[in-house]
Amino acid sequence: MEVKPRYSRVSDILDLMTFILSRVQGVTLGDIMERYNVSRRTAERMRDSLLNIFPDFEELDYIQDDYKHWGFSNRAYSRLVSFNPEEIANLEQIKEVLSNTKTLDTLEKTIEKLKALTTKHHTTLEDEIEMLLHTEGFAIRQKPNYNIDISTLSVVRDAIQNSKIIKGIYHDKERILKPLGVIYGEKTYLVAKEDTKGDGIYNYILHKLKNLQITDKTFDKGDFNLEEHSKRSFGVYQGEIMDVKLLFSAQVAEDILCYNFHPTQRIEQQPDGTVLVAFQASGPLEIIWHLFKWGKDVKILSPEKLKETYRKYINEIDLT
Repeated sequence: MEVKPRYSRVSDILDLMTFILSRVQGVTLGDIMERYNVSRRTAERMRDSLLNIFPDFEELDYIQDDYKHWGFSNRAYSRLVSFNPEEIANLEQIKEVLSNTKTLDTLEKTIEKLKALTTKHHTTLEDEIEMLLHTEGFAIRQKPNYNIDISTLSVVRDAIQNSKIIKGIYHDKERILKPLGVIYGEKTYLVAKEDTKGDGIYNYILHKLKNLQITDKTFDKGDFNLEEHSKRSFGVYQGEIMDVKLLFSAQVAEDILCYNFHPTQRIEQQPDGTVLVAFQASGPLEIIWHLFKWGKDVKILSPEKLKETYRKYINEIDLT
């Protein structure tokens, strides 16, 4: 087994400290196990290493649940956290793919604050960030620009966190919604229930929600799980789950074998070099929109409904 040099162990401790400082309610041993993919015994040793070094690292007795939470009672340790040029450059690059101009403005202000907090000489920091940005870039990307007001996101996040009902205008009609989560894609969607529409779960395009307000009424989310909900669809459309099977030509096999189509996907290369991809999802239109990029190198094996949707969509295209 490779033995880590001493400095890397110090780095691990600082990383753990940063992780704990980022959690208002501290962390449990389970949090450490999940974050670092370690056993419970290793997580206990990691916790103990902080107990032996920092006198203000202790069990937090104000958290009321079935787990022990550990955290820092002295927030002054947060001054030990710093940002390197690569981390700030990564944030600068994220700006290139944002479609929401309001979020872009907020990110730019956040980057400015991070630079202000960084103790390294300003000129040197800017030079290193600039060098990183000049050696990495993005292909020209067509994307929509939707303006989602930060106050809207703030209301939605607050409501989701505290299980509060919200109200607002959507398609010129007042809606009373029970927000469950937010899905980011080509558009940003609020996942919510609307009692007037029954027990179903619906997606609302976030930038089309106007005059959004949080109410003092709460609701029960039940066992809703956003991750599991998202896995049901290819994009955001929720409907009939289809068993999709696709066959890709050997010419694109290298790309397909490392491509992420869907969380439920199964990918298998055939003896002739072609690649079989299978997954379960709803949203036939979103699936065929994605398949167009592969052109003649993809064949839909099943279901028949998806084949028909593909044929119909192509036949409706007017090339005259």
